[in-house]
Amino acid sequence: MSSDYDVLVLGGSGVDTIVYVPELPLPYADSYMIRPGIETRAGQTGDFVALGLHALGLRTHHIDMIGDDPSGDLVRAFHRDRGIGFTEVPMPGGTKRAVNLVDPDGRRLSLYDESRSRESDRLPEDLVRKLAAASRHAHVSITYPCAFTLPLLREAGLTVSTDLHNWDGENPYHEAFAYGADVVFVSTTALPDPEATMRRVLERGRAEVVVATAGAEGSYLLTAAEEDPVHIPAVAPREPVVDSNGAGDAYAAGFLFARLAGEDPRRCALHGAVAGAYACTVPATGSDAIDRAALIEEVAALAGARSTAGGAA
Repeated sequence: MSSDYDVLVLGGSGVDTIVYVPELPLPYADSYMIRPGIETRAGQTGDFVALGLHALGLRTHHIDMIGDDPSGDLVRAFHRDRGIGFTEVPMPGGTKRAVNLVDPDGRRLSLYDESRSRESDRLPEDLVRKLAAASRHAHVSITYPCAFTLPLLREAGLTVSTDLHNWDGENPYHEAFAYGADVVFVSTTALPDPEATMRRVLERGRAEVVVATAGAEGSYLLTAAEEDPVHIPAVAPREPVVDSNGAGDAYAAGFLFARLAGEDPRRCALHGAVAGAYACTVPATGSDAIDRAALIEEVAALAGARSTAGGAA
């Protein structure tokens, strides 16, 4: 059965204000003089996953709630200018916003404005069903309205992925996403025992693969076929690291690109590592993603080098 879209991305649209700071944590002071300054741009997790998938040549469509406000205009322009299909649903509280503090090493601290959300926020079921019926796969952001779409996506027979970000392994809010997706990404940042959490997701949910990203340490991959998590080394960026913002979203896009092409999980993780490394070379105030040709070329080179090294060992 053919489909109009390779990936339907749900949720995760918003606007970030980037503030460069001299260090993190930022010591208290009456004021700071900063350069290169402060800039507001569209792009949160769903936007960046959609951007990464689109740059890799996948037919991508994004649906989310945004407001009738200047921030919403930035989100609309983000998709329109890049040719990414976008279905907007009115958000009464206004477009989601955040402030990202970025230090000279590219580390980031995000402050999310929760005042935008409402208990009644929903993505219309008929609209989700229509888009799901035209898609091969769905990537679901962990924003509140998206939790209600998971049963609809399962009814449509789609495979589902999600990114739990900095889940602590205990917060019940994340469980619907963790146990309702076939591919689960999670950061190790707040996990006291990443392996135990990965195993629990596999045992209690429908996940076929769980990926724990660990920044410069690389990532860890666990499937039902593995006794222990497999370590996937980080990839050295080809340009200087300037910002880690969006690296996890890029990793997810690279991984899903390979998975939809039929690659095995380890190969998918290598694609993710390359895409994530590229994202670290993009300033927080910008938005760019590795393209298909560059990704395929670098993965092939790395896979060949590792195979040669393994044979020599």
